[in-house]
Amino acid sequence: MGVACFREGIAHGHTGRGVMPVSVAMAVAGIPAVLRWWCALAGALWMVMAAPVHASTPAPAAQLTPAQSQVFRSWFTRIINEQLRQGPTPRWVHRDCAGLVRFAVNEAFKTHDARWLRANGMTARQLPPELELTEAQRGLGQGWTTVDGQSSAFVTALALIQANSSFVSRDINQARNGDLLFFDQGDDQHLMVWMGRYVAYHTGSSNAHDNGLRAVPVGQLLRWPDPRWQPDAGNPNFIGVFRLAFLSR
Repeated sequence: MGVACFREGIAHGHTGRGVMPVSVAMAVAGIPAVLRWWCALAGALWMVMAAPVHASTPAPAAQLTPAQSQVFRSWFTRIINEQLRQGPTPRWVHRDCAGLVRFAVNEAFKTHDARWLRANGMTARQLPPELELTEAQRGLGQGWTTVDGQSSAFVTALALIQANSSFVSRDINQARNGDLLFFDQGDDQHLMVWMGRYVAYHTGSSNAHDNGLRAVPVGQLLRWPDPRWQPDAGNPNFIGVFRLAFLSR
């Protein structure tokens, strides 16, 4: 697929959580029977609390309402479609899979007045309704959270998923327009944007003859020659469908 989006050297999902430490198990064996029930209960609670949870990203304080979320999705996907149609705008600087998401999110939260339309080579025809936001909500497209909990205008594909999105499903039938498909190939992590009948993404590299943008029909992706890129629940490299945390639906 020609993806060189990020190489972050992580092993997604292999944290060792959910397994009781040997020292705890050995200690339980030496406890009088009258206390073992309490130990069993404590152990069960520990297992639940330590188990990996995909949808652990907390909702932002300025989360969008359901109606706002729908309007945001319309602008987000429209801006990505414009990159596919016109080619990458010079205003989009960091061109890779995560950069496409960050750029489109940031632009979706802006005021789409005549000046913005000119800068993006768009006309006022058939546009989504304007996204009415509070001042706190307008900062949602600029204040990302890094994997170590810091606020930043730049985050990687991994951070977009781990710290700024919530897990939806490994079934792509649950995806909505603007949701993210995340693949982990070991050293490479990659994002695709669900656009309905197709997915859009940037390969992470470009040249004079190839801008790096791709739009692949879902049916074609499900039959991709390299099965590591098929968005199927049976593919261990397909981590699943994720939703930006500030969306309420």
